[in-house]
Amino acid sequence: MAPRFWEWLRGRTPLVDAFLAAPVLILAFPVLFGSGPNVSGIRYTVMTAALLVPMVLRRTFPRTIFAVVAAVSFVQWALNVPVLPANIAILMGLYTVTASCTFRWGLAAALVGELGTALATIRYPVGSDDKKFTFLAMTAVVAGVWILGLHMRTRRAYLRSVEERAERLERERDAEVQMAMAAERGRIARELHDVIAHNVSVIVVQADGASYAINTDVGKASQALETISSTGRLALAEMRRLLGVLREGDDAGEYAPQPGVAQLDDLVEQVRASGLAVNMRVDGSPATMSEGRQLTVFRIVQEALTNTLKHGGLRVSADVRLRYAGDTVEIRVVDDGRGAAAVSDGRGHGLVGMRERAAVYGGSVRAAPRPGGGFEVVARIPVREAA
Repeated sequence: MAPRFWEWLRGRTPLVDAFLAAPVLILAFPVLFGSGPNVSGIRYTVMTAALLVPMVLRRTFPRTIFAVVAAVSFVQWALNVPVLPANIAILMGLYTVTASCTFRWGLAAALVGELGTALATIRYPVGSDDKKFTFLAMTAVVAGVWILGLHMRTRRAYLRSVEERAERLERERDAEVQMAMAAERGRIARELHDVIAHNVSVIVVQADGASYAINTDVGKASQALETISSTGRLALAEMRRLLGVLREGDDAGEYAPQPGVAQLDDLVEQVRASGLAVNMRVDGSPATMSEGRQLTVFRIVQEALTNTLKHGGLRVSADVRLRYAGDTVEIRVVDDGRGAAAVSDGRGHGLVGMRERAAVYGGSVRAAPRPGGGFEVVARIPVREAA
């Protein structure tokens, strides 16, 4: 309820300004009704109204209202009308101009206020010693109101900049999320097409050839191979249809072959060019692996090195080791960065993606900070399907 009320008030500036000027009008009542000293009814009433009524629009037209109030005050001085409670309007106008306009306008309003202070000291009778004190006191008041207006102007500018920055960051975050989603969809589409579509095409061709080549138990064998062939064609058609949806609007151009183990050296050189010291070692004889497994090995190394670049800190180095042992390839990426002290932005899905990629081929991934500092990623991927 309260936020709605303040929003309602924010759109009704004249009403708020009239409410703020009401206490001054109450202070002026004794003078207006003849209970104050040296009262001359009509002049005081007109002068008070001329000073206070414009205050209703002081934030809507700050410079104009200040000029009007200053002009009325000068007429009051020229007619030798004594100081009124309503003369506080000049200070209210000074504050409004300083807080809502440029520094130059605020300074000009302060100089006008100081001129009024000098004229009032000259015109209105006080003792010689009291005149000095009165001038200094009124000067201090004018300076204080001006400084307060400057403070509010600076504070409002700061709040506006914070709000604009928050809105800009929110828009940039949304744009980054959309771009990341589009890039991820395109990447998944290309990978699925190049790896799965190729393998399914091979299955279809082999099944067609086998259905014509088998000479023993021709009926059942031919029926089984024809089922494999039709199922493969159906799966290939469905996959192409779904990937067509994913690739809709993708203008990435021609697709390059998917990276594999042979491209790890290029990846390491690319990361080194980014400023990360990387050492790579391969133990054992490289095994023959399918394109999908090679792509998984490449992506795991790529994601591990990317995480090191993002979270490792300054002057960090990394070691990449591939070890072929029997029917398994072990990927180990170790860095000497921040480790457990690294701050996550909460948006990353790299570790989850590595585990999912490895699980597709029956592998596993372990990623955790090292006890002595740094981070370690260890993945084990079977090089071929189990019988």
